[in-house]
Amino acid sequence: MTEQARIKRNQDKLSELFSRFATRIESVIQDLQALGIRPRIQEAYRSPEAQLIAFNSGTSKLKFGFHNITGDDGKPESLAVDLLDDDRPLAPSTNYLLRLATVAETHGLETGVLWGLPPKLQDGVRQALASGDFGAKVKVGWDPTHIQPRGITVAEAKQGKRPT
Repeated sequence: MTEQARIKRNQDKLSELFSRFATRIESVIQDLQALGIRPRIQEAYRSPEAQLIAFNSGTSKLKFGFHNITGDDGKPESLAVDLLDDDRPLAPSTNYLLRLATVAETHGLETGVLWGLPPKLQDGVRQALASGDFGAKVKVGWDPTHIQPRGITVAEAKQGKRPT
């Protein structure tokens, strides 16, 4: 994707997010760019119909999730993004995924870098993150480019609660 198209896509997708979450995601993008990475929001808001398709195809484990959040007026207020490395969108490096997890954490967010891993493999990822060893040979979770807020559940968000 051209640089201009990537920047426009990110701006368009940021508008699909809850405002305080969008501010955090924008900071994540800026921090990654400062490292020479070209992050691209692949997906932000997802309609309930699209979510069901993702669930049925096995790309999501939820029938309703943070991607599906809307305001009372039905306007998208997604609390999740999938943030790809635009230079390697189909095969992100472990280096990118570990950097993404680290940067997200500094902004009070979490990724799916640990999801589905047994404890021993989670320990390896945690050690790599703690030591800043972004080149570590570790296995990552099943949705490592997904970013969402900490301290709130999908059920709470569906009922109107939003991260601060």
